[in-house]
Amino acid sequence: MEQIKPVFTVHELTEYVDLMLGFDPNLKELAVEGELQGVKRHPSGHLYFTLKDELASVNCVMFRQNVQGLRFIPKDGQHVRLAGRATLYQKDGRFQLMATGLVAKGDGSLCAAFAAYKEQLKALGWFDESAKKPIPFLPKTVGLVTSASGAARHDVETVIGRRFPSMPIILYPAAVQGTGAAQEIADAVRRADAEQRCDVLIVGRGGGSMEDLWPFNEPPVAEAIHACSIPVISAVGHETDFSISDYVADLRAPTPSAAAELAVPERDALYSALTALGRRLSNTLQNGVRAKRDRMKLLWSDTVRMRMDRVLEQKRQAADEAHEAIALQCEHALEQCRNRLEREKERLYAYDPQRTLERGFALITEKDGTIVTSTQQISTKDAVSIRFADGSVQAEITGKESI
Repeated sequence: MEQIKPVFTVHELTEYVDLMLGFDPNLKELAVEGELQGVKRHPSGHLYFTLKDELASVNCVMFRQNVQGLRFIPKDGQHVRLAGRATLYQKDGRFQLMATGLVAKGDGSLCAAFAAYKEQLKALGWFDESAKKPIPFLPKTVGLVTSASGAARHDVETVIGRRFPSMPIILYPAAVQGTGAAQEIADAVRRADAEQRCDVLIVGRGGGSMEDLWPFNEPPVAEAIHACSIPVISAVGHETDFSISDYVADLRAPTPSAAAELAVPERDALYSALTALGRRLSNTLQNGVRAKRDRMKLLWSDTVRMRMDRVLEQKRQAADEAHEAIALQCEHALEQCRNRLEREKERLYAYDPQRTLERGFALITEKDGTIVTSTQQISTKDAVSIRFADGSVQAEITGKESI
């Protein structure tokens, strides 16, 4: 029997997608770096902006309680690191990031040099995915370019020793900080490539300031990694640190320990996987049904709470938009009233008799105040009053003549 697919309303679909974003563990706690654009502080205290890089952009919102905790004033063009989560603004189906924190990364000379060199190498195609070499699933030997006395060496050897105890590791020592470090790192990479004793090469060091990590942003290192025929994993600093070597390498690891995990699989896990393969093949259907049932239980248990959170967030943004729309409408109506009042003022001014008198005309009235508009109204010897712009005179008709 053909399975009937559900038909969603638009609201049901956007609400479902928003809930799915909330359940995804990779999207609940994000750290994203980029440049601020279109920063806008709403009268409600909420902050709206766009976070962009050279390839993409994403809308962001930061509510007032989080904005109040910022240690700087966000401005367009600033490079920041955002902490938050992914959501969907249901009113217009717009994907966005809900920011809970912002940290300014600055735009000093090192950052400018980093950005310029990165753009140069990108234009050359050094970052293209098509140029990346695959990391072997099970290497025979792992090469390591780092300081012989640094923490990175200890971390890599410890992790690999735990995951695959018999895995050989060849150290290619090099200074990873200070003057001449970039050349030493480049020479070590070239030496490993020339010897061809390892199947994968980890290049990196532990955390530090931007100045400490700078050798991994210099041309000699980038050129050596790009030319290396051995697949290279770059592991420089902490998870939030990015270097030119990360972009040029075949794979970027957030830390040296993570690079060791990416370089070799767990030996015990491989043995277990081979043993369990037959069982898993025969039980695939049952496991799938069980997984779906567990997923449904999880959704039902968290749906009510998450829906309330999402509804509140949507209402907050809708209120901000309504506030702006009403303000614009009021301003437009007020401007129309001003223009209409100005037109009426001009019309009244045009009909003002005083303006006619100021142009040299006069107003003639009889004794009883009747305005004289024709020679037929008056006779010789009649007394009249003649009004000018600056006063009036009394006169007597001595004669009249018809036109």
